Parts: sequence; C-alpha cells; structure tokens
Amino acid sequence: MARAVEFVGLPEAQLNLAQAVVHLATAPKSNTSAVGIWRALDDVKNKPAGAVPAHLRDSHYRSAKKIGHGVGYEYPHDDPRGWLPQEYRPPEVADRVYYEPSEHGYEQEIGERMRRLTDHDEDGE
Repeated sequence: MARAVEFVGLPEAQLNLAQAVVHLATAPKSNTSAVGIWRALDDVKNKPAGAVPAHLRDSHYRSAKKIGHGVGYEYPHDDPRGWLPQEYRPPEVADRVYYEPSEHGYEQEIGERMRRLTDHDEDGE
C-alpha cells in the first residue's frame, strides 16, 4: 500500500488509502497474540529461567549423547504434518498456555488446526 501511494501520489492515492481504511476497520479484531506475549513476558519476569530441555541441547560434539544431549529429539520437518508433540520449554513453564486463539476471523482456523494436531496425538496416531 505504501508503495502504491508513493507511485500514484495524491490526490489519486486517496482511493488506495480509503480501501486500506475500510479493510482494517471491518476486519475481525483480536488481541490474543498480544495477550500471549504478555503472559510469556510475565513468566520471564516472575518464574525461574529453567534449563533448556536435554533433547534440544547441542549434540554435535563428542560425548554429548552420553550426557543426554539431543537424545529423543525428533525433527518436526520430517513429520508429514510438519509438527510433533515434543516439548520445547523448560519444565518450569511446560504446562503454561500462552496463545489461545479466538473464534474471530482466521484465528478460528488456527484454533481448529491446533485442536486437530493435539487430538491426533492424544489418539496415539
């Protein structure tokens, strides 16, 4: 949009700007991403830092596997869904939920996708 205004110039670009205003004014609103960030920041400030889970630690050096580094790590890109139910957070915050999608707009689809992924894994498939 900014490039359109730059190339077209005013007053003709008023149509481009009006279209952007109407789109933004009528788009579903949600602050769930912001709430998720605020929850995470609150945990950073108020909870212990926690250690990087052993399966995520560097395993490229000799003897790393002997101390558990990289053991059990699964590469999500190899999964047909591109997603695996492995924990990436330290135990201190592993049970925390930061992002909860709303039922507005595209977030509804994100929520459905999240449910499908977790339901699929709870079924053991």
